[in-house]
Formats: sequence, structure tokens, C-alpha cells
Amino acid sequence: MGVILGNIIAIYRRELQTYFVSPLAYAIAGIFWFLAGLFFVLILLGPDGILAAVAELELRGQTGGFAIPSIDVPYEFVKAFLDRMGWLLLFILPILSMGLYAEERKRGTLELLATSPITNWAVAVGKLLGVLTFFITLILPLMVLQAIVLSASKPAASLTIPLLGHFGLLLLAASILSLGMFISSLTNSTILSAVLTFAVILMLLFIDLIAKVIGGPIGAVLSHLSLLSHYNNMIQGIFDISSLILFFSYIILGIFLTAQSIDAFRFQRQ
Repeated sequence: MGVILGNIIAIYRRELQTYFVSPLAYAIAGIFWFLAGLFFVLILLGPDGILAAVAELELRGQTGGFAIPSIDVPYEFVKAFLDRMGWLLLFILPILSMGLYAEERKRGTLELLATSPITNWAVAVGKLLGVLTFFITLILPLMVLQAIVLSASKPAASLTIPLLGHFGLLLLAASILSLGMFISSLTNSTILSAVLTFAVILMLLFIDLIAKVIGGPIGAVLSHLSLLSHYNNMIQGIFDISSLILFFSYIILGIFLTAQSIDAFRFQRQ
């Protein structure tokens, strides 16, 4: 067990180092922070933002002489911001995952990994942890900004929903990256890997709409496979064990399929 854990850590450190020396990774980080910051400002301070909407509602209540409904501003802000983050992941994460194995194929180092004493699933876990850690470094500054905003709330905002929502964001990212890693193991083209990952994740996000069209027992089963519906539950503060099972199932499925893909590659080489 110690040897396996050491192998995973070695792959993890190797993978993580590649992101912090890659110009593409820094470009992705810059684009992500710019778009996330733009969403942050527009949702909070924009003309149609939450604060403007609350101020307008209060003004109407004062001029009209009627009581305004109570609005949980911190909750609405966190929910709206995490909703935008979920859609942003659809475009950012396929680019992060596209080179996990495709670059190994292109450089000719995949054969070395496939024939090394390290098991294929250990390599897959190490690579997934590496890219997931890089993603966490992207969202940490955003969490700090949200903490600053929520700290100004009176009365103090509850941290339960923000923490659960960000946990859901992390699980969503891990699911997408795991499936993207499998797709990356099938080709030596990073562009093709990114496009296919985008297409697969888009289908999994909207599979509940397909389920409504199909209807019946099959539609009911398909609706439970939607990443978007389970993520929306978590950012709304709804903790459901079925959501955790779904996300972890996608993560394990991606790791398993990746290991099988590398096994097939090894068999072809033999």
C-alpha cells in the first residue's frame, strides 16, 4: 500500500509541476480569473445585480407604501455566482484536461508510463489529483473575495450554503476532469480531446432535458445522471447523498476507463 501511495504522489507531483511551468496553464488561469471576476462584479454591483435589485425593491416599497419581501442577499449572491462558475467550467476544464494523456502520446512518453511498474490506475489517480489541485488554486482567490463580501453582511451570513456550494463545484470539476482524462487517453490530439470532452460534458449537463422528452422509466433513470441538476441542488444548500454518489461515480468511472484505455494501448504495443 505504501508503494502504491508513493507512486501516486510521484505522478501527482510530476503532473502538478507541469502546470506551474506551462504558459498555457497561466493563460487559462488569467482568462478564468478575468471572467470569474467579471461575473462577480456584475452579479453584485452591476446595473442588474443583486444590490441594485434590492435597492429598487426597497424604493418601490417606500413609495408604494407596501411591505417588501425578505431577501437573503448573501444566499442569492452565492447561488448566482456559483451558477455562473458551473457554466464557466464547461469551457475551462476541457482545456485543462486535454493534455493529460494526449501530450504523453504526442511526446512518446505514454508507452513508458504504460510499461512502467506503476499501475495504470495509480497513474490516472495521480494525474487527476494534479489537475484538480491546480483547479483549486484557481478558485481559492475567488473564495477569498466571497468571504470578504459575506463578512460585510448584517446579520452575519451562514457559511453552510457557501461551503456546500463550493464542495459541489469541486465535485463537478473532478467529474468533468476525470471524464476528460479518459477522452485524452484515446487520442494524441489535444484539440480533439478538448472538443470531445466539451461535447460529452454538454450532453451530461443537459441530459435531464433529454429525459423529459423521452419520459417514462427510461427518462426517470436518465434524469438522475444529470450533472447540472445535482450541482444546482448543492449550490441551493440541498444536501442529498444521491448527489455525492453520482459525482463520485463519474470520478471513479473516468479513472477506471482511463486505466482500461492504457491497458488497451499496452496490449497494442505488445
